[in-house]
Amino acid sequence: MSSTPQALTPQALTPQALPPQTWTRDAGAAEKRNVWTAMKRGARGRCPRCGEGKLFRAFLKVADKCDRCGQDFSGHRADDLPAYLVIVIVGHIIVPLVLSIETNYAPPIALQLAIYLPVTLIASLVLLQPVKGAVVGLQWAFRMHGFDDNPVEGIPPV
Repeated sequence: MSSTPQALTPQALTPQALPPQTWTRDAGAAEKRNVWTAMKRGARGRCPRCGEGKLFRAFLKVADKCDRCGQDFSGHRADDLPAYLVIVIVGHIIVPLVLSIETNYAPPIALQLAIYLPVTLIASLVLLQPVKGAVVGLQWAFRMHGFDDNPVEGIPPV
């Protein structure tokens, strides 16, 4: 038998070849992450792990990693959820306001459009980055999409 390490074959990387991992109550408690803290840090545009590094490198572009603690953000999958949440939030604020003003004062349509459209646009743009940061923080706290500290080796991320 030679002293050189064996090459990794596809059979060696199958889940059946990996040793079973035993989960214990103590191990689960030590690994728990605070969801609300992570979402709050993400909403402020900070790293959900350390709270100091920047989460975004541009307006809606998540950084590749934290510049302070080195947390990798490349696995996040926020996709369209932040936009849907912003639509729901802004809609629940603007629609009752519009209906109340329309029923009580009945201003001209041109005036309503001149006010409601810019207010809706500005509110949507202001909320989009904090909501996306909170979604990335939520994913980090729940260890979703590659945010796990100890991923199983040999199984590629989804």
